[in-house]
Amino acid sequence: MGCSFSGLDALYGTVGSGAEVWVNKRRFRIQRQLGEEGSTSVYVVREQPGAKKDPSFVSDTGLYTLKKVRVQKEEQLESVNREINIMRLFHHPNLIPLVDSSIISVKEGKCNHEAYMLFPLHLDGTLHDHLTKMQETKTFFPTITVMHIFQQICTGLKHMHKHDPPYAHNDINPKKVLLAVQPNQPPRAVIMELSSATPAHKQVRSRSEALVIQGWAERHCTAQYRAPELWDCPSNIDLDERSDIWSLGCTLFAIMYGMSPFESALGEQVESVQLAVMSNNVNWPPGPNPPYPETLRQFVTWMLQPSIASRPSIEDICIHIDKLIAKFGTEAQGV
Repeated sequence: MGCSFSGLDALYGTVGSGAEVWVNKRRFRIQRQLGEEGSTSVYVVREQPGAKKDPSFVSDTGLYTLKKVRVQKEEQLESVNREINIMRLFHHPNLIPLVDSSIISVKEGKCNHEAYMLFPLHLDGTLHDHLTKMQETKTFFPTITVMHIFQQICTGLKHMHKHDPPYAHNDINPKKVLLAVQPNQPPRAVIMELSSATPAHKQVRSRSEALVIQGWAERHCTAQYRAPELWDCPSNIDLDERSDIWSLGCTLFAIMYGMSPFESALGEQVESVQLAVMSNNVNWPPGPNPPYPETLRQFVTWMLQPSIASRPSIEDICIHIDKLIAKFGTEAQGV
């Protein structure tokens, strides 16, 4: 991991079930760890009595998700601060809210700082988790459920694209979408992880600038959902939020078939994925029986335009999915 636990952990022992942490003036007891990747750990925590709560979001159960980042370098600290500031820009039901956050200085070990970010708890998992289980059982979402999930992702993304200035998420994919299953209601989709989000509009006017974009995308954008212009950036191009539209097309495909269109036949090798993306080689696997309507396949194709200038806007996408839901929702009810 390259960084020992320290700071607040030193006050309460090794972070694990029963340990306590503070986020500003709020005290939490760790229930269990949800995951760990690199310098980031994610926990389920329960708030302890006595602290003043932010009235914008209070958990009925007292349970939250706590993301902890151990910071070793100044650039990491800048990145965490930027993520926190970006999350504070947006308030939308399909974007996960940042409930609270704090960054503390650390004097022990290799860590310089520790960042804590507090979020609502979503125990149903990500869209990717659901799709993985469905692949194992060879099951598929019904057409209308596919549309409802996609509509909510689009609505959350539209909030980012319509901000002043517009922001791009840059890494829309099923691992970045939480999916809450609700009895007798469509699943609820919430976009999370805005660590890759940036102002959407960028002018590229030289090969060196293009290479900077490519290097950044390689570090921050999931390969199977990455737009062509982020794989091989032209030396003269205006980039905007429509790079997200390509990722949306891949995500809709994944909701339907369980995987990105650029991994179904070529596996996980980055070189193979890049070749498939740049050649726009979409492999349509067999789906449910009866199959998804052709209009959904055409919708995916509309978003997967190789040229960013040819892709629809998020407003176009939202209008189109609303029309499809109106049509197929009526058909699903047998009306």
